[in-house]
Amino acid sequence: QVRLVQSGGGSVEAGGSLRLSCVASGNTANTFWMGWFRQAPGKEREGVANIASGSSHTSYSNSVKGRFTISRDGAKNTVHLQMNNLKPEDTGMYYCAAARTFVDWSRGVRYWSQGTQVTVSS
Repeated sequence: QVRLVQSGGGSVEAGGSLRLSCVASGNTANTFWMGWFRQAPGKEREGVANIASGSSHTSYSNSVKGRFTISRDGAKNTVHLQMNNLKPEDTGMYYCAAARTFVDWSRGVRYWSQGTQVTVSS
């Protein structure tokens, strides 16, 4: 089992920045692939960014590319999401996720954090 505990988030004005962090514990061998999702009210959950172990690969949704940066610290079993130039459309509940392999990740076999709210006002 893997436990994911995230921190950060909050409210900010458009153009501002926030940083999310997520610490994994338990069987961290099952966190080869980690990333962030978000869900706005009335919308489906969408992938924001993901990263492989050792930061060998990163991927971003088109809506956040160039504004958000995902990173991870293997020694601390932590993944971060630095969010810059935030827009009102970035508002939503943000979740950290982890998977044992990329195949699991792609198939939706993931561990999830509790989520944290990000609100961007115009």
